[in-house]
Formats: sequence, structure tokens, C-alpha cells
Amino acid sequence: MRKLSEEKLQAERERLERMKEYEYTYAACPAICGIDEAGRGPLAGPVVAGAVILPKECEILFLNDSKKLSEKKREALFVEIQEKAVAWSVGVVGPDVIDEINILQATYEAMRRAIAGLGVQPDLLLNDAVTIPGVAVEQIPIIKGDAKSVSIAAASILAKVTRDHMMVEYDALFPEYGFAKHKGYGTADHIRAIRESGPCPIHRRSFIRKFVQ
Repeated sequence: MRKLSEEKLQAERERLERMKEYEYTYAACPAICGIDEAGRGPLAGPVVAGAVILPKECEILFLNDSKKLSEKKREALFVEIQEKAVAWSVGVVGPDVIDEINILQATYEAMRRAIAGLGVQPDLLLNDAVTIPGVAVEQIPIIKGDAKSVSIAAASILAKVTRDHMMVEYDALFPEYGFAKHKGYGTADHIRAIRESGPCPIHRRSFIRKFVQ
């Protein structure tokens, strides 16, 4: 990570303190877990959820909503989060299940899988905007939580980078669609490729009906 001046370092630490509002509010809970997802909107590939329990005094500079970060910064934070977290996990639900149960239910299932994969039992879940059915742990849904909670921001980065890596791997298997570039989202080039080549095994059939006959 680049070296910061003392002034910029102080400003960054103050920003992170503001992002710990919910962590401080529920500080009596020993294990606070942030939950977020990536991949609800694409035409192809899985939906991925991240679950992260950070140490109480953890400092990860530049931690933020994954959408506000460059790819290079996300990749660096992806490694740092895994190194510093008390526990972390990702849950993945593929396109076949998305088509079968719909994207919202698939997102909930990915989140449940992420929670189940943690090596530490969380006492509280801070979720980005949703309440997950079928989970016994207390939950706090926070609108735009990935910009308001360090725990949710960390989960958003794990989910986003994990999914991006998967889409790059799929690009090698199905190079005609350009998955490495657009990650399965409905860009003009992607839609054109679907119309020219038809769907591949990772396309969500329920999402592309209007593009294929």
C-alpha cells in the first residue's frame, strides 16, 4: 500500500472510524459478522456472498464499498482482509439454482452458505439491506451498508473479488462471451455474443429470455 502523509493517514483513519458506527453500537457482541453479495444483476455466472468477522481493533486502510474501489485496490484488500479477519467465508450459488428458485432466494442461500462456512459462530449479522430467512443469529439490515460498516465493506470485497476470479476462469472456458471483461453483466458486447452464439452453460436462462429465441 502506498505511503501516506500524516495528514492523509489521519483523514483515512477518521473515515474508517465513521464506518465503525454500527460496530461500536453493537460492541457488546463478541463476534460481529458483515454480510454482502456480488452478482445479483449479471446475465451469467453465480451469485456470491461474503461473510467476515473482523477483530475489534482491526485497521484496514482504504476499506470501503467494493464498487468504490479500483480492481487493484480490491485485490490488495482481498488478501489483507483474509489475513486479518477472525473468520471469513464465501458462499456460491450457481446459475442453475438461480433459474430454479429466483435470484433473491439464491442470494439468501449464498449468504446462508457463507455464514455456515465460518469457523467462528457470529453473535450478530450486519447485512447490506436484507434480512436473511432461515438464520437464527440476530440480524441488522443496513441500507447501503457496504459504505457504512467496515464489516459489510470487507464482505463486499470478498464477494466481489471471488466472483470476478470465477468469471475470469469461465472466460477461459467460454472465450466468445468476454466474461473476463464484463463479468457476465449485460453489456452490448455480451448481449451481441449471446445472440450470435446462443447461451453457454453458465448463462442464467431466466435472465436472457428476451435475447434468445
